[in-house]
Amino acid sequence: MNVTASAVVLHVDDAAASSAFFTTHLHFREVVSGEDYICLGRDDAAVDIVLLQRSAEAPPGDRPDPKDVTVSFTVTSIATEYDRLRREGAPITTELRQQPWGDWELQLTDLNGVVVELVEWAPPAGA
Repeated sequence: MNVTASAVVLHVDDAAASSAFFTTHLHFREVVSGEDYICLGRDDAAVDIVLLQRSAEAPPGDRPDPKDVTVSFTVTSIATEYDRLRREGAPITTELRQQPWGDWELQLTDLNGVVVELVEWAPPAGA
């Protein structure tokens, strides 16, 4: 098997709102869109994001909840990104912090409840 591309598919109540979040704060761009979907991409190694508009007619068990998913991106210069996101008024739900194992991380949550985690690895003290 040779994987040539990857995408995360998110079922959301408002695809346009999630698209605005990803394009404004995370610099994705709309690649293609249709009546009930929006495909987002970037020019770097980030996975593509496909936003599917949830149907109100779908039975509750057939409507995946975006709050059950965390989309995680490993980035460089996370402190700089954190400052930029704060200036933009991005919906930061977990402030920048360093974990005991060395990772620096922060989380954002869009209007549909999609959690996006930005992570930069740093070796723990003494390593």
